[in-house]
Amino acid sequence: MERVRVLVVGAGLSGICAAVKLRRAGIEDFAVLDRAAELGGTWRDNTYPGCACDVPSALYSFSFEPKPDWSRFFAPQAEIRAYARRVAERHGVVPHLRFGADVEDAAWDDSEQRWRVQTTAGDYDAQVLIAGTGPWHEPVIPDIPGRERFEGVSFHSSRWDHDHDLRGKRVAVIGSGASAVQFVPRIQPVVERLHLFQRTPHWVVPKPDRPLTDLERSLFARLPVAQRVLRGGIYYGSELLGRGMLRPPVMRRLQRIGERHLRRQVADQELRRRLTPDYTLGCKRLLLSNDYYPSLTQPNVDVIPEAVTEIRERSVVGADGVERDVDTIVFGTGFRLLDMPIAEWLRGRDGRTMAELWQGSPRGYMGTTVAGFPNAFMLLGPNLGNGHSSATVLMEMQMAYVIDALRAMERDGLASVDVRADVQWEFNERVDKRLAGSIWNAGGCGSYYLDRNGRNSFMYPWSTIHLRRRTRRFDLASYSTQPLARPVAA
Repeated sequence: MERVRVLVVGAGLSGICAAVKLRRAGIEDFAVLDRAAELGGTWRDNTYPGCACDVPSALYSFSFEPKPDWSRFFAPQAEIRAYARRVAERHGVVPHLRFGADVEDAAWDDSEQRWRVQTTAGDYDAQVLIAGTGPWHEPVIPDIPGRERFEGVSFHSSRWDHDHDLRGKRVAVIGSGASAVQFVPRIQPVVERLHLFQRTPHWVVPKPDRPLTDLERSLFARLPVAQRVLRGGIYYGSELLGRGMLRPPVMRRLQRIGERHLRRQVADQELRRRLTPDYTLGCKRLLLSNDYYPSLTQPNVDVIPEAVTEIRERSVVGADGVERDVDTIVFGTGFRLLDMPIAEWLRGRDGRTMAELWQGSPRGYMGTTVAGFPNAFMLLGPNLGNGHSSATVLMEMQMAYVIDALRAMERDGLASVDVRADVQWEFNERVDKRLAGSIWNAGGCGSYYLDRNGRNSFMYPWSTIHLRRRTRRFDLASYSTQPLARPVAA
């Protein structure tokens, strides 16, 4: 059993951020676990054609590790994955990584005030647990009747089968969300036929993407303040959009951008009708693309505004009753965002898992701690998402809070900190009240932001500026504490 002060689970951007911040705080007694054989998380797993970030590169990076030589304004997957590796190497994180360690159980030992963690690569004992597993890594494949009977090739977009040549194939794409918007334009030119099954259309707006010029990259390298100014401009501009998302009337006016984009790129009125959402812009995740709509207008593409109701040996059947012959099925059906797998093996003070406690509605405090789970910190936890900024910004803010918590524990001689149930309850009451009139709750759609009980468990209803202020210092008074056991005098 390996004994550490801090155990980080996940070696994606969240886990790497945690590790770097721990080292910068002078904490070396930690390990980072990951079930895979290499780091990267979301950007390791998602390798589908066209995979790229939908947040500008200058903002989708860490403030402590700017990258002046991004190839594009919106970075492609391989470049972000390489960036993650570079950050880990440059900041001395690699020796702390433990690969092939899939966590099977993590239980709080109240008598010892420590976490006992069982993995496929051995057991760990830690005072503090940081979950950096993120919400975008466990794919969802719908349980469609007959799926196991299919004789062709099928896979989820996040587990892309690169050995399967799509040239000349008849392909069914199930789902039309963020991943499909990126890979459909890449596979459309090579397949014989593409059937896109779309239960609900999304608003798609122009993506202001282009290659960065040699002059721009040189400027950012020679004058780092120029890139900081660009990052700041993108950040504060995004915050304005975030404020608009709290006011549906504002988003209805901005919706004209999406309407104009669709009108300009799709001339066929029937196809345009199928692609026009019946909810307000921003209610579901806002998608950016310049080539998605044009790809759907091609003669080898069929947009079916229905769900798939059955899969047969060599075909799929839609809710319209039509059977369509296919060789390949690609599931672009998203991830387990709210029923996070981590919740199934993280057991708190009373022995219950987070999943048992939440009953389908994740709740925490500041998206970082959960009552009844001492010394456990979650990155990108419940109600910390937003529809406008960068996950890397959120990670850094949360880690400032976690590092200050560790300092407070060391300063005051504390064995554990556990957010008070009344503080967590009051926080969630304010969250729910604030979200009630937001575009995500009142925009007329059913999105993945809403859990199975109908609660918005995903979004943070204030600005990231507000979050930075709240996470700058660890609010010890909001936590129940236990002192370190003192040695008995001889």
